[in-house]
Amino acid sequence: MNMRSTVTRSPAQALITQRDPMAAASEAFRVLRTNLQFMGLDKPLKSILVTSATPGEGKSTVVANLAVAFAQTGAQVCLVDADLRRPMVAKIFGMDNWAGMTTAVVSGPEGAIRKSSVNGLSLVTSGPIPPNPAELLGSGKMEKFLRELEAQFDMVLIDTPPVLAVTDAAVLAPKVGGVLMVTRSGQVARQQVIRARAALEAVKANVLGAVLDGVEAEGRDGYYYYYYYQSHEGKRA
Repeated sequence: MNMRSTVTRSPAQALITQRDPMAAASEAFRVLRTNLQFMGLDKPLKSILVTSATPGEGKSTVVANLAVAFAQTGAQVCLVDADLRRPMVAKIFGMDNWAGMTTAVVSGPEGAIRKSSVNGLSLVTSGPIPPNPAELLGSGKMEKFLRELEAQFDMVLIDTPPVLAVTDAAVLAPKVGGVLMVTRSGQVARQQVIRARAALEAVKANVLGAVLDGVEAEGRDGYYYYYYYQSHEGKRA
C-alpha cells in the first residue's frame, strides 16, 4: 500500500499528525498504525523499536508521528528516546532533556516519564548522554525499565540509532516486541538495508517491516510517499 506524508524540515514542523490530523500524511501514519495493530492480533505488540540503516533517514519523525497516531485512538502510549547518539524526541516535542531514559535506568523512573501536549502520549526523553550508550541499553536495568513501561502503557515506541552506525539498536532489539525500519529512498543503498536487516535478525529481533520515505510524488508540491510492508511472509502489503 502507499501512504503519503508531507516533508518536514525542522523539529517544530515534524508532528504533522498533531498539526494537521486531516492531512494525507496523517492518514498515512494511521494506516501504518492499523497495519501494526493487525500484526499483533494473536500476540499483542506492547513495544516497537524504530530504527534505520544509516543516519538521516527520518526515523525520529516517523516514530514521533506514529506515537501520536496511536495516542489518537485513546490508547495510553509512551515514546522513549533511546537514541543516545543524536536524541531528537525532546526537540520534536519542545521539551527539556534534564531527565529521561538514562536517569530512569540509573536512578529510577521518578521524573523521567512526562506527559506531552498530546492526550494519552507520555514521553521519556533521552536524558543526559552517558559515555557508554550500548552498555546501558544492554543492561538488566534497561530491560527491567522496558518491562515496567509495557505494564503501564498500551504501547511503547522506542527511537534508536541507525543499525549500521553503532550497535545500540541491535543490543536493544531482542528486548522489544518488534522492530520497524525506516529507509529513505535515494539515500541508502539496497545492500546497506540488507546488511541492517541481517544484523537485526542475527540477534533474533522480530523485524516487522519497513517504511520507505523520500519518494517524491508527482503533482502536489511537498508530498512524499511512504510504503509499509510486512516481512513475515516476505511480501509487500
